[in-house]
Amino acid sequence: MKPGIHPEYRPVVFEDATTGDAFLTRSTVVTSLTTTWTDGRTLPLVKVEVSSASHPFWTGRARVLDSEGRVEQFRRRYGTTR
Repeated sequence: MKPGIHPEYRPVVFEDATTGDAFLTRSTVVTSLTTTWTDGRTLPLVKVEVSSASHPFWTGRARVLDSEGRVEQFRRRYGTTR
């Protein structure tokens, strides 16, 4: 690899702005925020609006759409039968 052209790949903490849950991973993202991780290290911090801790699909609060009603409406409109 050519030296000096690749961004720094380092540990970064991502924090969910809704729930406050944080997880540590590695990234090249650039941020001016920092936080102290559980082991005492000061690491870059990225705040995200949605993560698996707050997304309805992962928390079990997902809405179930009436897909059968939509299919029937399509069939009535376009005359398609099974």
